[in-house]
Amino acid sequence: MNTALLYNLLDVDPADGPAELLHRARGSRHLPHLVLSALARDAVRMGEPARAELRRARTRADHYARLAHDLARSTGVRAIHGIPLAGYYPADLLRPQASLDLVAPGEAALWQAVVRLVTDHPVETIDVTLLGDRPHHTAVTVRWPAEDPLLDPWYRVHLTTAALPGDQATVPVRPYLVADDHVECLIALAEARLHAPAGAGPDPLTLLDLSCLTHQPFEPAETAAVLAAYRLAPEAAALLDLAAPRLPLGTLTAVRAALTPELAPEHRRRSDAAATPRLTARHGTLLRRTVIRHTWDEARLLPAPDHATLLLTPVADYLLGPADRTTALAALQQWDEEQ
Repeated sequence: MNTALLYNLLDVDPADGPAELLHRARGSRHLPHLVLSALARDAVRMGEPARAELRRARTRADHYARLAHDLARSTGVRAIHGIPLAGYYPADLLRPQASLDLVAPGEAALWQAVVRLVTDHPVETIDVTLLGDRPHHTAVTVRWPAEDPLLDPWYRVHLTTAALPGDQATVPVRPYLVADDHVECLIALAEARLHAPAGAGPDPLTLLDLSCLTHQPFEPAETAAVLAAYRLAPEAAALLDLAAPRLPLGTLTAVRAALTPELAPEHRRRSDAAATPRLTARHGTLLRRTVIRHTWDEARLLPAPDHATLLLTPVADYLLGPADRTTALAALQQWDEEQ
């Protein structure tokens, strides 16, 4: 990946120079850090503020990598999406890391990882979502301030028991990713496309991610079959069609051709599935942080007044449903007294 590709994907005339490239990148999430790393690689002169920003971004990426390694070893969760994709970038380019995304083999492993994070870091927010009813999948997002919270985004770690959440309608939850690493990365990009607004094109980061995969050893028929099995053939095909005018697809050209026979069957399946009820997503409203319940392997669901539900987790308690906070806290107090 060379700097010319960055100029192309950010729609910047190379004659306008690196300052305009960086200015344009600042409108696209964390792309400034990637652009800064590319300019540093090219020995472009930059001042101390830019060098300091790049150092903090590298520190952030390194911290995420260490977290992923340590949590994988201690709890069995593993990194998905960002860190695997970053592994295909040249060593001297910094892929943006908006968050650390982790998938857990089960709810117990997820909460073990959350407890580790809460114990070892100044976590300020813990958001919880349950997907489905019985059985359900759990997603938790924890956040804490960066070294310079005024200039840098907070640390964000997202943990889930479902690697691919689907669209809560016609594309189901798929808990596990079992393909080769480069195929898994293509699956992740296609899944992100599933959640993009209708008619939206891929953002520059997605195209840069694709450019890092174009020389990987994809087996076209097998890759297309895996994408079809994960219900993502239409998204993968649309993504490759949108990328083709912007960058050479390399080995992905044959993958796109192999996807064509998979499109109509998936569209028919989704049309049939549209008549089934949507999957319920329940977001927790924080009621209280608790002393860590080290003996709890999983969260507990308790009925509350007004058809609501209390979600008691190893680190905090939440309200699921329409009941007011006062009623929910009273129900929690009653539960405390009965223990």
